[in-house]
Amino acid sequence: MPLDHFVSQVHLRQFYSPALDGKQMYGFRKRDGHVFPCQSKDVCRVRDGSTNEYLLHDRAIEEFLKTVEPNYNSALTELRTGRPSLDAIYAIAGFAAYVTSCSPGAMRLHSDPLRNSVEATGKILDSQGGIPRAPDALGGKTFTELIENGEIEVAIDGKYPQALGVSGIMSRVGIWGNCNWDIIVNNDAQNSPFFTTDFPGAIERSDDPRILNRLVPLAPDLAVRIRPNFAAKDLEEDLSFPAFGCRMVRPKPRDIRAINRSIVQCAEELVFFRDHEKWVEPFLNKNRTYRIGPGTTQLQTDQGFVLVSTMRIQATIRN
Repeated sequence: MPLDHFVSQVHLRQFYSPALDGKQMYGFRKRDGHVFPCQSKDVCRVRDGSTNEYLLHDRAIEEFLKTVEPNYNSALTELRTGRPSLDAIYAIAGFAAYVTSCSPGAMRLHSDPLRNSVEATGKILDSQGGIPRAPDALGGKTFTELIENGEIEVAIDGKYPQALGVSGIMSRVGIWGNCNWDIIVNNDAQNSPFFTTDFPGAIERSDDPRILNRLVPLAPDLAVRIRPNFAAKDLEEDLSFPAFGCRMVRPKPRDIRAINRSIVQCAEELVFFRDHEKWVEPFLNKNRTYRIGPGTTQLQTDQGFVLVSTMRIQATIRN
């Protein structure tokens, strides 16, 4: 069984440190604040992680990555000019779609809407007499009572939302490639470089409360902010990206700190960085007790329930 990387090695190698002979980068473990040197091949990997038995072709995502990863480095070069080609847009949108669909963080986040959907469907069936009461060992309670009391829970196989992500990955590439992007060039990368993580798809609030921007670090001096919009959904199959637009953004020091804060807080468990400056560990430790959390609001209607799912940065409880 292969060890599959859920964050592309071609991406992680951008963060190799000159202080480590350009052959390693620094890793930071959010759980305990431990810092360690590592190579791209040693991290962000899961045994048989790209294999998904819910799919007709269980290694389909590997074929997709062959169209993305070989063009990653050249795409960064083009982004720095502010004039990315269609191939560059595809490569970066594809990278972002991959890490936000197939990584362990993505599987965790996308399990929550499915869990809530199963629970809501169960409650509707329960109210219609479609689910028998529990056995005496569980007090003869209804499904609804057991769920609401926390005596049972719905378990979602993380591979199922991953399969949904793989099945819809080309649609996501089409949507994100037809959005407006901020190409963020960090002119202070020597002193305050961008970090990356095991979930390099941080979220930011947008001007529209229904939409979250995606903040994707690409290299210590480069990131993109993808600004989704509802109109892009109509272009999900158009990979000529007719609605793509971009602007160059050169952030001020406070903006760089805010971007790095979002990147670190949205990491699942690991943060990676190039330069081990004095300010780095205090900054990472200050922001390590956060990660992206799912949120689902259940609105009852005459016919059943309406579920509204979103994501937000939440504080975590760590020992």
